Amino acid sequence: MIRKPGLAAFVYAALLSAMAAGQLASLGRFEDALLGYGVFGAGAESAAVAVPVVELAVAGGLAIVPARRAAGVLGLAVALFWAVLAAQAFARGLELENCGCFGAYLAQELRWWVLLEDAEFLLLAWWAGARTGLPLPLPRFARRRPPGPESPRATAASNRP
Repeated sequence: MIRKPGLAAFVYAALLSAMAAGQLASLGRFEDALLGYGVFGAGAESAAVAVPVVELAVAGGLAIVPARRAAGVLGLAVALFWAVLAAQAFARGLELENCGCFGAYLAQELRWWVLLEDAEFLLLAWWAGARTGLPLPLPRFARRRPPGPESPRATAASNRP
């Protein structure tokens, strides 16, 4: 049985696609944003190309059945990359005019709320990864339950004449 990837995977893929589109459309400015983090050095040019390519690969992979699990793992890595990048810069007191998530578009300064956004990004990646079949625990509200004897759908179906 082929399962659909679910809403979390769809939302995560759409977000990654938008991020990659903004980064690729403003490659020079995206490279400048990455340089601001002070961790890439001479590799910033390569990172500016690699990051959106990986984001697009994850977005596409979430829609392709054989690639979903690999895309789920890579998706977690992308979210972790952005979260660690922002957290280390914030901890070091760096003042960045643009966090770079969408390239030159939707630019925002690195502030504490960017760390909250990255935490949400990680949770979305976690949820999307779990929905692709990765063995990741999900909270109760996020789990799909098949119709059983105690489910409302099964109860309604059993009450039909």
